[in-house]
Order: sequence, then structure tokens, then C-alpha cells
Amino acid sequence: MKILSNKIVRFISLIYLHSFLITNLVFSQVNVTYDTSSTLLRISVSKLEKVLIDVKSHDIQHPAEEGIFVLSTRTKTSNKDFLRLVERNIKGVQKEGFRIQPAKKNKIFIIATDETGCAYGMQEIAEQLRDEPKLSAIKEKIVNPAFGFRAIKFNLPWSPYRPGPATDLHWETCRDLRFWESFLNMMVENRFNVLSLWNTHPFPYMIRAHNYPRATHLNDEELADWRHFWKELFRMAKDRGLETYLVNWNIVVSPEFAEAYGADVHNDRSEPVRKYTRESVTQLINEYEDLTGLGVTLADWMGNWGQKGKMTPAEREDWIEETFVAGMKAANRPVKFIHRAVLAGDPMEMRRVIDNADLPEQTIVEVKFNWSHGHSTPKLSLTHSNDSGTIMRGFWDPKPSNYFIAWMIRNEDFFVLRWGDPEFIRQHIARNHHEYVDGYFVGSEGYIPAKDYSHTLHPHKTWNFAFEKQWLFYHLWGRLTYNPQLPDRFFESGFEQKYGPGIGKDMLRATSLASSVPLNIASFYKGTWDFTLYCEGFLATWQAGYDDQVSPFISVDELIRHKTLDQSYICIEDFVQSRQANEAIADDKITPLKLADTVEQNCFEALRLVKGLRKKTEKRDNAFISELDDIATWANLGLYFADKLRGGVALATFRQSKQSNEKEKAINYLKKCVGHWQEVVRLTDNRYVTMPYVSMGHHQPRWPEFTGFHWKHFLKDVKQDVEIARTTK
Repeated sequence: MKILSNKIVRFISLIYLHSFLITNLVFSQVNVTYDTSSTLLRISVSKLEKVLIDVKSHDIQHPAEEGIFVLSTRTKTSNKDFLRLVERNIKGVQKEGFRIQPAKKNKIFIIATDETGCAYGMQEIAEQLRDEPKLSAIKEKIVNPAFGFRAIKFNLPWSPYRPGPATDLHWETCRDLRFWESFLNMMVENRFNVLSLWNTHPFPYMIRAHNYPRATHLNDEELADWRHFWKELFRMAKDRGLETYLVNWNIVVSPEFAEAYGADVHNDRSEPVRKYTRESVTQLINEYEDLTGLGVTLADWMGNWGQKGKMTPAEREDWIEETFVAGMKAANRPVKFIHRAVLAGDPMEMRRVIDNADLPEQTIVEVKFNWSHGHSTPKLSLTHSNDSGTIMRGFWDPKPSNYFIAWMIRNEDFFVLRWGDPEFIRQHIARNHHEYVDGYFVGSEGYIPAKDYSHTLHPHKTWNFAFEKQWLFYHLWGRLTYNPQLPDRFFESGFEQKYGPGIGKDMLRATSLASSVPLNIASFYKGTWDFTLYCEGFLATWQAGYDDQVSPFISVDELIRHKTLDQSYICIEDFVQSRQANEAIADDKITPLKLADTVEQNCFEALRLVKGLRKKTEKRDNAFISELDDIATWANLGLYFADKLRGGVALATFRQSKQSNEKEKAINYLKKCVGHWQEVVRLTDNRYVTMPYVSMGHHQPRWPEFTGFHWKHFLKDVKQDVEIARTTK
């Protein structure tokens, strides 16, 4: 195989059309003509080359004529023959979209309005060739992105919002540009287009403020090293067609600034802090030319959560306007802006600031979908837009013109086990893709997908970084927010590309069934902020989880009392009361017993599929076995949840009816729960280490034994549920 590259760039008008030309010919020689200055296109061509080599090695039958690939950047006046094709079809192609158009003489054009669309078109050709390795089989297709903003939320380990061991251990990995190269390439492959980087106060690691030089703890040499890191990261992202945003919290300064200039680290609204923040925003934009934009929140450190000096919604927005917006407008170039809706308090005040800013491009307004537990129900049940956590529809009603909503799908519910349920994501998009919505964020506050600190040095571990282990999570969210019409067979093919033929359909089905377990738990057991629920561990590590004053584990009593997130579900306490009172329950309501039956059925089917797949492990990557073990772990957690629901219903019924047989049923169900949990421990004990849970320091005063997470540490709590039922009178 031979690939030739030539740079063809003609600058004749302001409108550029990128075309990718494939001649339907033999794979032995493929000539690729493209703009070699484009990193994104070079990456795409190299991946296409790899696919061509792979399919050639399979002794594929193909036409006998010689062929050529051509990628060129042309204008409307550059080529008459090409012009007729473009004029007929370009109207249907949007930014980052592409069209595959077969033409005469066995030629296939990929037409796009930008390099990103061209790259995605090449991905499409490569993916079609994997399924049908003949150029003559390439199908005509036009695809445009469903959402223009497809972002990953990535918390940084320096100046972190969630300090602690689970954050600190990522420092070295997150300073390694080789890690970022892999991560950014993953984003391109999965069609994410935004990397948002989050911490409380980024400036000391990036600039020496002109008027506040002692605000950073870094000396000149250290700062120069950091500056190189940031410049390279932003450049690598831009080269790949990715936007970059720095998102920080609000009234925060560094400890060094506080000491040197006489301020408080948090919630200091003095003029020096305002001036420092405003000038730092301007200097940051001016010094980092490849940074796309900035984001800011109105939550912590504006007098919330019982802090002193609580600010009104107008005061919060005034602060943003006088510091961040003013700093942006004073910069020597325009940037984009993310305004988080968290605790904004008054959508009209937010609209006022965005209107006054009069930015050249639409602002992105981030709204948490179901607060910190977006992997729950696809129904919008609450947001994190005020202290009560209700839905504040004023952010999108009336429909905005100078901003759009981007849903934040937070994940505080699974950090260890693999997850992937394409149908959940499709349903989510179908229910929530409104006129005013043009984006999604996915990511976590407490989990950084960099160093894999949970897995042992085991033969199964064939990946380097945590995000590589969770490949399906990113594959599904990225590809489906670009094109929610992708069928299951596309993702089945992804499994087979990774682990070999013959397993795709059963793997995707088993993974999807098992991955519904945390969704069901979070839909039934209402969580709000981060530590109110951790589905993977069956923990509610902060408020609700300490109701029994025993441990963060969700006991059977806590499960009985707790309310549901999705109002289609009925909590155990309400269900038992209605049943004892002979009250009718609507057919469309999901009772705890209905839910238990559904979860159990899904989990048994997942385990059946896993049993068959274990017979196909020979000559496959060892990570395939690890994937099967994760599916089985989720399934046993689901069986645990199902029997705990039944045990909770029986126990609550006994307490109201005094029927002794209900008490025995409760004991028996909770004994079965012990067996399910023991199987979870068996499946995880030799693969996963005891790992730091996010922000351990918050939990230690209440439960000093909670020094690290592993399922085996909570077996005693599972057994305690049996004693609760046994001793209930």
C-alpha cells in the first residue's frame, strides 16, 4: 500500500469548501492529496490508512483498476466540474457535517464546509470499509451534528474543587502532554468538539498578574514550564478542531494573593479582588491565543451553603459582569463564554448580564440535568439552579436568542465499573432536544479519568489511562450527541473491532442491560448534590446515607423512607401505605415490586449472555474478560437492589400490618441480598484495590473507618440489614 500527500491550497475567496475524493479502485496503491499543514487531516488520513491496510490483509475482493484518493481545499471558482457537484449538494451540509456523494468514473466525494467535517467524513469511510471492505460498497450519506456543542467536563487536580487523595494522585498524569494527546485523539474519534477544564482558580498556574505579581506561588522558571504546558495543550486541541474552555468558580483568589494583598481566599468582594480578577481574565486571554473561552459559576463562595455574606441573584450577576465579562471585553480578541446556571437564583438577572455583554457569539448556559446524577431518568426532574433544586424554566422560557442551553450530565455514580447504555442516551436526546438546547456536557466533579488508580496490576489490565478503560462511555456519548440515529449494530461493530468477531451483539446487549442498574437506582433513590448518592457502591455518603448514624451505606430502613427522583416511581413507604389502605395505584406508576421484577429480569439476561461470552475468550485481549466481570458485577448489584426492594416492602408491610409472614419474607429477601453482595465481592476482590473515594476528608469526622472504597468493606452493612429485619417488632 502507498499513500502520497501533496499540499493543495488555493485562496481565491472567503468561502472554503473541503472535498475528499475517493476513486473506487484496488487497495494496493492509494494516493492521498491533502493539506499537509492540517494536523486533524493528517490524523484522519493515518487512521484511514490503517483501515485500508487491515482490510487488505483480509484478502478482500476488490475491483482491478488502479485508484486514487484526493483531499483538496478549494473555492467555488477553482474547478468547474467540482463546482457543479458542490452547488447541487453543499446546501445540505452544516458546520462539522459531511456528505458522501458517489459520482461518475467510480469516484466518491466527501463534501464538508470545514476540516472537522472532512475528518468525520473520512471516519465514516473507514467505518464503512470495516463492515464492507470494498470501495464500491461505500454508501451515499449526509450527516450533520445533532448538537453543535459536545463537551467533556474535566476537573483538574491543581487548585481542585474536590481536594483529596482521589484528586492528588492525578497530578503527574495530567501534566503529561502524552496523556493529553491520547485524550484529545479519543475526543476526535468520538466526535466530541469541546474540552472544558475545571478548577477553582486557574490564574496562578498560567500568568503572573501585572499588578499583582505575588498572586502566584511559582517562580519564573516554574511559570515558564507551566506556560509551555498550557500553550501546547491548547494548540494540540485547536489543531484537532477542538475548542478549549477554562471554567472556574467565582470569588476565589490564591492563598498567596490573600497573604500578599490582604484578602480572604473565598468570598472577598473588595475592590482589589475585583480588579485582580478582571485584569487576570484579560491577561489570560491575551497571553493564550488558542484558548477558546472562559466559564464561570455562581455557586460556592458567593455566600451559599450557610456561608457568611450571602449574595442576592443581582449581586452575583453584578460580580460576574464587573469581573469576568468586563475582563473579556477588555481583551484584544473575542472569546466565547460559558455561564453556568448553578444557583443563579433568577434567570432574568442572568439574561440581563448576557444581554449587556453583547458578545459576538452565543453564550453557553450550562444547566445540570437532575443535579449531580444525570445518569438516572431521562425525564428532567430537577436542576441545580436554586437552593431548592426545583426546575427553573425561566432559563429557556421565553426562548433565548443570544445563548443556548447545554445539559450537564454529571456522573457521580460510577467511577470503577464500565458503563454503556445507548438506548438511555437516545431516549435522553429525544426527550430533551428542544429548540433552545444545542449541547451536552458529560463528566464528573469527583472523578478524573486520567490515572487508573482502581485496578490492580492484573493481566486483564491492558490499558494505560482510566478513560481508555471506560472507552464505551465516551464512544456512546460522543457519537450519539453527534448522530443519535446511529444503530446498535454500529456499537456492536465497535466491540468486534476491539475484541474480535463473533461477540458484538451479545456484548452490547449484556452491557446495556447491566448498565441500566445504576440508572434504575438513581431514578428510584433521589440524589441531589454529589455525595447524596453513589450508585456503584450503594452509598449515600453525606446527608441521606447517615440517617441511621451507622455508615454511609444505604440501609434497608433508609431505602424504605427515601423519596424517588422520577415521579413515575413510588417509594416503598408510600407504596405500602397505599396498599394497606386499599388505595388504587395508577397503571402507569412503577411500584417497588414492579421495578424489582424488571431489574431482576434484566440482570438474569445479562448474566446468561455473559455465561455464553465466557466461552469465547480464547485469543482475545485480556481486557475482554475484565469487561465481562464488570457486566457480571453490575448484574449482581442489580439482583441485590431487586431483592432489597422486595425485602424493604415486606419489612414496611410487617411494621404496618403486624403480619409475621411479612417479617419472614423480609428476612429471607435480605439474606438473598447477602449472597448477591458476596458475589460482587468475589468478582472485584482480585481486580480492584481499595481506592480513595472523592473528598474523603468530608466523611472522616462522621465515619472514620471510611478511608477507602471497595465493596468488601460494606459486607457487614449488608448483613446488618438482616439483623434490622430480624429484630424489628
